[in-house]
Amino acid sequence: MRKKIFIAVVGIIGVLSIATLAVSQMDRSIKDDLFTQIELFSYALTTVKTEYVDDIKPKDLIYGSLRGLLSSLDPHSQFMDPEEYKELKTETEGKFGGLGIEISVKDGLLTIITPIEDTPAWRAGVKAGDRIVKIGDELTRDMTLNDAVKRLRGEPNTKVTITVLRESDSKILEFTITREIIHIQDVKNVQILKDKIGYIRLTEFREESAKEFRKGIEQLKAQGADSLILDLRNNPGGLLNVAIDITEQFLPEGQTIVSTKGRRESQNSVAISANKDHVIDWPTVVMINQGSASGSEILAGALKDNKRAVLLGTKSFGKGSVQSVIPMPDGSGLRLTTAKYFTPSGVSIHEKGIIPDVVVDRIYPKKDDEDTKKKDPNEKDVDEVFDNVKKNTKTAVPVPETDPVKKHEAEVKEELLKDNQIQSAINVLNGIKVYKKFEPEVKR
Repeated sequence: MRKKIFIAVVGIIGVLSIATLAVSQMDRSIKDDLFTQIELFSYALTTVKTEYVDDIKPKDLIYGSLRGLLSSLDPHSQFMDPEEYKELKTETEGKFGGLGIEISVKDGLLTIITPIEDTPAWRAGVKAGDRIVKIGDELTRDMTLNDAVKRLRGEPNTKVTITVLRESDSKILEFTITREIIHIQDVKNVQILKDKIGYIRLTEFREESAKEFRKGIEQLKAQGADSLILDLRNNPGGLLNVAIDITEQFLPEGQTIVSTKGRRESQNSVAISANKDHVIDWPTVVMINQGSASGSEILAGALKDNKRAVLLGTKSFGKGSVQSVIPMPDGSGLRLTTAKYFTPSGVSIHEKGIIPDVVVDRIYPKKDDEDTKKKDPNEKDVDEVFDNVKKNTKTAVPVPETDPVKKHEAEVKEELLKDNQIQSAINVLNGIKVYKKFEPEVKR
């Protein structure tokens, strides 16, 4: 057994040695110190393997060590086993075999945040707020979010049955849904709000986002838009290169978008717009809030510093670090913070955020007295839900896959126009338009 551990440790030291030698500029004393600490690590690893109460596989020990190593660096660095790494690639590509729902755990119950428009779940009639109590024949009582996602996703054209509790109707409903390749919609609600003011909501930066954003702009042009509200609220970021591509659509050639600075020269870079045509020149308001992070802050910071847009809302999150995804030989991967990024004016927003030009807090409509009196379910309530599911499974109402009536654009527009921050953005754009009328004409 000790021989196997010794071989495993030698292998680890070999890998670390190669990585260490690759950093040619590392000081000799630092190298010596690293190898001294590796000796301590190998001793601890061997001790845990031989003395721990349970027999743990060497691979599990190494993976656990790597998880601890990466998590000790900062909140954004992470070790991913092969399955997690594959999942990350699936998410950033923005398409997978599934139902088309965003889910979370709320009040101890697996809850549908929203069905994505024009997906199998949306067409089947699944609604936001539905509680998923069964997937197939298995209750979700002790199911983790990741386990639920794995069960819901699958090969296209295969079926999965979910049982939901719809609290608003006090009904248990059963949906049998055929999985499809889900194309995540990052560009949403493209429409004219009023006064020729176009609106686009950008929810994340994925591989297809820049292309879809360009399509949205062309759609607004065709509808006669002459100004734009770009909604980045609650956009957590995504792919750095995509955020840069979208920012470039607003800035002419030669203007700085973002710079990154790391420990090594190769990690330092400056992104400069190379856009010679199709520059978006409309008056623009960019909306941000505390949920706007990373790529959103790059876009907002670049447009603010280049005086290309008015920022409106509340201070952004302040995630100003760049993560590189590095594949490992066994199919696992590292998400590693390798640099920090800076706005065109040279300001780091890491842990500081971007303060908008016009600060407007979001005001939410007051809830009815009945809603304010509701309390979150406690553990007893949750148990009660699943007890009722067991009793009433046979009486669950099967719901066929039928196309419900789509939301009309007017309904979506009505909800947007009730948003006090959007109302403020409209006022800003109308003010800019009035001001432009007073600008003296340039004699030619």
